[in-house]
Amino acid sequence: MCNGPLLGLFFQAPVRNPEQFKALGLVTPAGVLLAGPPGCGKTLLAKAVANESGLNFISVKGPELLNMYVGESERAVRQVFQRAKNSAPCVIFFDEVDALCPRRSDRETGASVRVVNQLLTEMDGLETRQQVFIMAATNRPDIIDPAILRPGRLDKTLFVGLPPPSDRLAILKTITRNGTKPPLDTDVNLEAIAGDLRCDCYSGADLSALVREASLCALRQEMARQKSGSEKGELKISQKHFEEAFKKVKSSISKKCSDLLEITSLLPLSVPGLSSE
Repeated sequence: MCNGPLLGLFFQAPVRNPEQFKALGLVTPAGVLLAGPPGCGKTLLAKAVANESGLNFISVKGPELLNMYVGESERAVRQVFQRAKNSAPCVIFFDEVDALCPRRSDRETGASVRVVNQLLTEMDGLETRQQVFIMAATNRPDIIDPAILRPGRLDKTLFVGLPPPSDRLAILKTITRNGTKPPLDTDVNLEAIAGDLRCDCYSGADLSALVREASLCALRQEMARQKSGSEKGELKISQKHFEEAFKKVKSSISKKCSDLLEITSLLPLSVPGLSSE
């Protein structure tokens, strides 16, 4: 799992204590890449860190900046950075950055190359950013252009993995608003569900799907009751509904894939022969 407090420190210290930060000879981090399986909360983590640090937050999905017309994608990149400068202190969060900055080959001359070059130009202007920080997320760190990951750009990679039982419990409490919405019956033990071996490879998105499916099970049962002529009962989710949900909701990523992705995100991503401006 990613060290949230450490990530927050990267951005809080330069903003809240700039003089002490400089006095210790520390350099403001250029950018942070969050790598991990889909559905594990990379975007939510980025938003939470920005909010806790008192920074404005601009979220951009990588594919949204790509345009078929020559020059439009580069212009869109420039506009994002200009908007961030006007909103400083600010975090620019590039989601699905692998779509925006795929590896380039020496023979490529297309739109993706121009976009990567423009992004590198903007990132290299650290001195003129004036408290504009960069965060990016990907579930494919292995296909990102190595030039983006050099010092002064996205030079810190943090892995955001599958949540352990304690985090799963916190997620379940958040999803169910501590068991009030959807309302949980007294036989439901969220801590036991979070520690259930069937949840071992569940992401945050999978846990949301589990609660949603349990809610649907409760709704179907109540509709069947009313159809049979029974009076309208109190609609609550019981442990039985969660058991039914477990049969339908499977983890979206295997433990093996998660471990492999963690190893990949920690390996050097430069490859001889590829552009590394």
